[in-house]
Amino acid sequence: MIIAMLNQKGGVGKTTLSVHVAGALAMSGAKVLLIDADPQGSALDWSATREGNALFPVIGLPRPNLHKELGAHVDQYDHILIAGPPRVNELARSAIMAADLVAIPVQPSPYDVWAAKEITDLVREAVVFKETLKATFVINRKIVNTAIGRDVVDALAGYELPVLNASICQRVGFAESAAVGMTVMETEPASAAAAEVKAVTTELIGLNIQEIAA
Repeated sequence: MIIAMLNQKGGVGKTTLSVHVAGALAMSGAKVLLIDADPQGSALDWSATREGNALFPVIGLPRPNLHKELGAHVDQYDHILIAGPPRVNELARSAIMAADLVAIPVQPSPYDVWAAKEITDLVREAVVFKETLKATFVINRKIVNTAIGRDVVDALAGYELPVLNASICQRVGFAESAAVGMTVMETEPASAAAAEVKAVTTELIGLNIQEIAA
């Protein structure tokens, strides 16, 4: 499966989520590749920080023909994660055309909900060319024990895309693990953060998300 993490809004955690889902899949025994499609190269920076053996390879492909270049890698991996660019542009369009599933990380704030319109519009445009494309929202950086984390699901309902039941909370462990090029499953395997990542990953891979209505 090819999963593209996309949202034109910066700071929603696309790289963090991509790295951790890729890590969870790799630790389950799958052969995983992470594509850094962000010209800023955040996932590549994360990988370069790591000491010792990598959980999975990370390559940079911030090019508008990403969907064509990806063909050379598809047969070599069980899953490919694409960490998307910070804006809706030709890179984002190419990532959507490459993907089986577009995962849209959204923080629980009105600004993030409003900003989601641009990427959802782009996904719907892509369905014309790729009828089997699927998409879902992933609530990321949710503040523990606050109502706004629950309210955002209702706010997203207007976009008519599903929202994962599993979500990721704002936890310091994500920043601490990133600083050493690792994941929370490695630094804090018994933590709530690790459990949340595993739950999101399981749902992304196993959920039979309905195809998008054109």
